[in-house]
Amino acid sequence: MRGGGHPGREGRVDDRTDNRVGSHQPLRALWDPVSGDTGRTRGPRPDRQVRKQSRLGRFVATYGWRAYAIPVLAVVTVLVLVDALRGGGPTDTAEDGLPGFGTRSTSVDGTGIIGVPPQADGAFAESISSGTLPDGGPFTAEGAGTWRVLPGTSPKVGQGTEQVFTYTVEVEDGIDTTGFGGDESFARMVDQTLANPKSWTNDARFAFQRIDAGEPTFRISLTSQMTIREACGYDIQLEVSCYNPGIDRVVLNEPRWVRGAVAFQGDIGSYRQYLINHEVGHAVGYQAHQPCEADGGLAPVMMQQTFGTSNNDIAKLDPEGVVPMDGKTCRFNPWPYPRG
Repeated sequence: MRGGGHPGREGRVDDRTDNRVGSHQPLRALWDPVSGDTGRTRGPRPDRQVRKQSRLGRFVATYGWRAYAIPVLAVVTVLVLVDALRGGGPTDTAEDGLPGFGTRSTSVDGTGIIGVPPQADGAFAESISSGTLPDGGPFTAEGAGTWRVLPGTSPKVGQGTEQVFTYTVEVEDGIDTTGFGGDESFARMVDQTLANPKSWTNDARFAFQRIDAGEPTFRISLTSQMTIREACGYDIQLEVSCYNPGIDRVVLNEPRWVRGAVAFQGDIGSYRQYLINHEVGHAVGYQAHQPCEADGGLAPVMMQQTFGTSNNDIAKLDPEGVVPMDGKTCRFNPWPYPRG
């Protein structure tokens, strides 16, 4: 028997064709399966000795295709929810834009400034409009050239199988931080950025711990425009940040902190996260800058996104450098491990 039904039970027999109409076909559903009204008068059922239908059989007979669709939809819904909670959706791979890293140096000792490209032809400041400082809030042109350590410590974040980096958070004397939330706001941004699983602690080799006394591995220092030029150099006449191992400072440019960068299409908070991660990346050993690897993909955090997310823009800074003039353009990205 097709569908497991019996004549005269819930279906009927068409005398002309002896085919079942309204029988227990698995994909046939009643218009209103719970009303009990099929729209026609049924005759008395013959007294037959038949096997009692199971609950599952009655459920399938009543709901038809719905009996199959409901559990399938439930499973699909659960999978979608799990994927969303895990940050699902289209994912980047090495082929479609997930950024990688350059070669890490195990030593950053010395006095050479890290993070500033060579001067190139000396005329690029006029030719690279994406590197200019955007309009925005006020900043300090010239500070005192000394820094104050902000009070506060943090527990170790990250595994640190290879090294635990200690750091202080400092602000140059003469900088007024009230325009962007005060000293505490700046320190909190630094701490939360480094503790984020998308930051450098995603690498089990690294851990970070903030201190406010003693000698740290490096000092994360918000610095004024003119002092930046002393600490990082001014060979390229654009607003820069850098890591200067000679003074053990990750030197963050206050004009950039306040105004961001034309080339960086994200919000100011994302740009500040990028600024921290990029310069700390130099401090933990990634001395070389990187190009956009996949056109349309995420920019590597060690790309000079302050000056552009297009390889052509960056190549103008250093025609003989690692960034080719190949037309590739990336999307802004503040994180070393954006899927962390």
